[in-house]
Amino acid sequence: MAIENCTVFTDFILVGLSDRWDVQQGLFVLFLLVYGITVIANLGMILLISMDPRLHTPMYYFLSNLSLGDVCYSSTISPKMLADFLSKQKKIAYNLCAVQLFFFGTFGDVDCVMLSVMAYDRYVAICNPLLYTVTMSRRVCIQLVATAYTAGLIDMTIFIYCLTQLSFCNSNTINHYFCDIPPLLALATSDTTTTEIAITVSCSCILGASVITVLLSYSYIISTILRMKSAAGRRNAFSTCASHLTTVAIFYGTLFFVYFQSSSSYSMNANKVASVFYTVVIPMLNPLIYSLRNKDVKSALKKAVGNKLCTG
Repeated sequence: MAIENCTVFTDFILVGLSDRWDVQQGLFVLFLLVYGITVIANLGMILLISMDPRLHTPMYYFLSNLSLGDVCYSSTISPKMLADFLSKQKKIAYNLCAVQLFFFGTFGDVDCVMLSVMAYDRYVAICNPLLYTVTMSRRVCIQLVATAYTAGLIDMTIFIYCLTQLSFCNSNTINHYFCDIPPLLALATSDTTTTEIAITVSCSCILGASVITVLLSYSYIISTILRMKSAAGRRNAFSTCASHLTTVAIFYGTLFFVYFQSSSSYSMNANKVASVFYTVVIPMLNPLIYSLRNKDVKSALKKAVGNKLCTG
């Protein structure tokens, strides 16, 4: 970090979720279980999609990339958090703080863009089914996924550059359990106006474009479904969107709560609780939501388990 005429700190100290040792031990067990389920569920989803030919479609290709983003996203936070639960002093080096934030933000952006891409995929499938195979060709799907990763990398490169221009002189204690944007900006002793503007513009471009894509896609989807004459057709169309809508509502709702509060209503403790939800819980929920609410995934899972039992 850029430091001019001030105390030079080599580490940040993370406050964490609790300062009580007994509570930290309980949280360690809980979050270790959640992280284990997250890794197993997401990698299992990726493996299931790759193994079953019936799932080799654009929708499940995007879902496998969402699962990859989730497991990477969670893995930038959970291992360090789990280690801190068993440590008396929660330190993280300046450079490692920047690295953690870079990858956390990158994969968070990937998830954000992938959810909008999945909404667009559902729009094409329901509103223009005859053009689906042409519109969502393999080349287009790869380009959309590449766009998600490129957007994330560019966004976080801008942010990390802005962060290196800030000074942290008075304190190195971060009131959080990982290196996140709001507590780092609150800790900076230099003027953060330019940094906040750059971050707001960069993040708003990605989040704004994603939200607009989702809203437009589902406005057309709902309009098309309501015009369907067959009740069974309407139910099938809604069922293909239910899992995605659930994931979108949880993910975007939590992000807006954390990052778009007014300064007067901002609470770091409330922020930490909400952050637990989107850094730890949501990556675990996504594959469970899709496996429980999607008949194709459930069918592929039953087939895979049945084959395993037969061969075993």
